Amino acid sequence: MNSPSSAEAGLKADGSGRVIVTGPVTFATAGDLLLASQPLFVGRNAVTVDLGAVTSVDSAGLALLLEWLRRARKAGCSVTYTGLPQKLVAIAKLSGVDAMLVTGPAPAG
Repeated sequence: MNSPSSAEAGLKADGSGRVIVTGPVTFATAGDLLLASQPLFVGRNAVTVDLGAVTSVDSAGLALLLEWLRRARKAGCSVTYTGLPQKLVAIAKLSGVDAMLVTGPAPAG
């Protein structure tokens, strides 16, 4: 069985404060996604992270989202998550941190 590679995961910022996460967000990819996300929150008041194109997720994905919240807060930026995968919501509820994941409406288009 092949594990997903970090090459399949990605972040795409559109320049307006919206970030699209694609592919798997798992133990195999979370570290690379964290490195790629370093500049996302600097100099912004708010960022919307769209997770609608995430193909698989595990507890490392939840840890990544919580780390993004920490980094954004440190930079004076708020984060809203959209398109949260149901599995991620379930892991967050089980972990008792679901209230920390501020969610917004699903992105249009």
